[in-house]
Amino acid sequence: MILPIVAYGNPILRTVAKDISPDYPGLQQLLLDMWETMYYSNGVGLAAPQINRDIRIFVVDSLQIIEGMDEDEKGEFPEDKGIKEVFINAHIKQLDGEPWPYNEGCLSIPKIREDVYRPEEVTLEYVNEHFEPQVKTFTGITARVILHEYDHIEGKLFIDHLKPLKRKLLKGKLDDIAKGKIRVDYKMMFAK
Repeated sequence: MILPIVAYGNPILRTVAKDISPDYPGLQQLLLDMWETMYYSNGVGLAAPQINRDIRIFVVDSLQIIEGMDEDEKGEFPEDKGIKEVFINAHIKQLDGEPWPYNEGCLSIPKIREDVYRPEEVTLEYVNEHFEPQVKTFTGITARVILHEYDHIEGKLFIDHLKPLKRKLLKGKLDDIAKGKIRVDYKMMFAK
């Protein structure tokens, strides 16, 4: 089932999400719905707060980014083959590498894209959809998508990484999104 994406301005996007247990009600269906919603919305990642759930779950498909790159771009990220993965109860163990810029956008903040600096590498401890413990290190574009989604479960947004002047310049657009004065090709849920 395609779920509405929570728009900027909804307090759930500023909530630190909670870990869940394997008996979380309807977990497998929720994961299927998250994948369906993400692809329908043309996203490469989706976090539970973006569908109005304050739980530590996000899904990432960076394969579609890597596969869409030309050979020169792929050469910039030789270690990054891309992933399609579920992250439950994720917690960062380590960040490494020099911060580098990349133009990011967000389904919850449509039609705004800005360069965001993030570290080259992240090591996460999490469980997969079968609640099997994982500790993995990710690099390149995949690390970036993971860190973007991880921010969501920490109550942060990509615009929080921008300089104050840039955020001030975006205020009018952000206010319009919060008020529902935006048109997108996917379902959205706006704050009342």
